[in-house]
Amino acid sequence: MAAPSTEQTVNVSNGIPPPSFDLPYPETPETITENLLKLGGTIQNTRHRFLFTKLVEHLHQYIKETSITTEEWMNSIQFLTQVGQTSTPIRQEFILLSDVLGVSALVDLLNTPAIPGATANSVLGPFHTDDAPLIENGESIASEGKGKYLYIEGRVLDTEGNPVPGALIETWQADETGLYDTQYPDRDGPDLRGLLKTDKDGKYGYRAVVPEAYPIPGDGPVGELLVTLNRHNMRPAHIHITVDAPGYRKLTTALYPEGNVYLRSDCVFGVKESLVVKLVEVTDEKETRRRGFPKGNMFKLLTFDIVLVKQ
Repeated sequence: MAAPSTEQTVNVSNGIPPPSFDLPYPETPETITENLLKLGGTIQNTRHRFLFTKLVEHLHQYIKETSITTEEWMNSIQFLTQVGQTSTPIRQEFILLSDVLGVSALVDLLNTPAIPGATANSVLGPFHTDDAPLIENGESIASEGKGKYLYIEGRVLDTEGNPVPGALIETWQADETGLYDTQYPDRDGPDLRGLLKTDKDGKYGYRAVVPEAYPIPGDGPVGELLVTLNRHNMRPAHIHITVDAPGYRKLTTALYPEGNVYLRSDCVFGVKESLVVKLVEVTDEKETRRRGFPKGNMFKLLTFDIVLVKQ
């Protein structure tokens, strides 16, 4: 049996002295807010000072307007604690919370407003990883048996219609059961993920699988929250895509096949009308082989031109 640790936790002052002004004792709700705002006024970074001030104003106003009880506040703290404890390097429950509260979509829309002719943004989601393999155009991001065949192709253009060669496309999706590779406990590497570059004419193409609608994880605090709020936890079928090219604003988006019942009530508010796409059924064995699919005589074809905005 290992000997108990003799190390002792030591709390150390951060070295910041008391403020140069006196604060009244916090004996009323108003005084607590006023004192915190006065202390916030000493923050040197202008942007940080502004963000902190607005956070305090709105949070304290929410507490006062709702007359939140001690029990309710402690439950809220416990909920956030559970969100943190549920998060792992490959499962980001905090991103999921941001998504279902509409914050991810709101921040994205405010920071990347729609530009006529350009491809719209969509949410990144909590299942992005950093280990997608590099593939060549025409190759597959999916191992065999992950779903019905899908071929995705198109061009990457600028807003004037010029091709963007060498643009780096990253793509990832769930399989036909609605699970991402990171949700399998025996994951030994990336699947249904890939990186590829556009050719000299801005063209791209790769093999994937037809996406299906799926529920976001319901086994954590965010899933429980949606039940409490009487909201479904479904996402419409989609394929994630990011595009990065020198001189252009990086695009984070997703493509949503038409006809799905959850398109207008996506639980993370990611769908935009311009991102709803049509899948065309191709029933030709020769064409199926030409596209690189190993068996069968049919696949779905998704054609989509991606338009980037110059920086």
